[in-house]
Amino acid sequence: MRIGVIGGSGIYAMEGLENVREERVSTPFGDPSDAVILGTLGGVEMAFLPRHGRGHRFNPTEVNYRANIYALKTLGVEWLISVSAVGSLKAEIVPGHVVVVDQYIDRTVNRKSTFFEDGIVAHVAFGDPVCPTLRGILLESARAAGGTVHDGGTYVCMEGPAFSSKAESNLHRSWGASVIGMTNMPEAKLAREAEMSYASLAMATDYDCWHPDHDHVTVDQVIAVLHANASLARQAIINAVPKIVAYGKPSPQSSALAMAIMTQPTLISTETRRRLAPLIGKYHPA
Repeated sequence: MRIGVIGGSGIYAMEGLENVREERVSTPFGDPSDAVILGTLGGVEMAFLPRHGRGHRFNPTEVNYRANIYALKTLGVEWLISVSAVGSLKAEIVPGHVVVVDQYIDRTVNRKSTFFEDGIVAHVAFGDPVCPTLRGILLESARAAGGTVHDGGTYVCMEGPAFSSKAESNLHRSWGASVIGMTNMPEAKLAREAEMSYASLAMATDYDCWHPDHDHVTVDQVIAVLHANASLARQAIINAVPKIVAYGKPSPQSSALAMAIMTQPTLISTETRRRLAPLIGKYHPA
């Protein structure tokens, strides 16, 4: 078993990480955002991937989500923790707070959101898009790390890279959403297709642009709060690792594809079986 972490590069200076090395992974979907950082934490195998590449080279639309998730899958990741900067859509979610989200609204329009195409179709269940087991672990772990943590909330994923207009921000608030970000979709969908248990620590950096008593969000503001939150995120992950290990069973999403692949097996080509072997090999060997 390996635990994966995907997010900004600030969370990777993990205290206690040993046997650190890098591995570049090629995938049928192109290159991941960067080399994967591998190591052990308390004897547990870990894999870290900077979502935007080190130095923040890829905007949210340019991130190759399929390659990122596929690469982590090939490295044996079963549990995937996302750390994400978000804007708050509620007054009680103050910049610096953490939301352990339980729902998503996908407003992206320019991203590849499935591994299943070109001769194979799968429809994974996504009514509960976050693994409840991992979400519960992250909730406990972030609180133990000293954060002000909100239990549940809806994350609106917008295309970006520009921040919201006031009209958009108020629309999202009218939906009852809690936070807005640019990266958790299609990441969460792809993780489900890859049979990973996925959950997100959404780190509020600002009030988007809806709040009348706060300036509109700026990059400097986001970075300042992100730096302040980096140590909290790292400690939450350190706290979560032994809890995940203690679960002691395959991850709860480890059979997400069992009833999802719709294509008649005789019509799935050998090339497709090889391309998707890390995902579908146990159901449809090459």
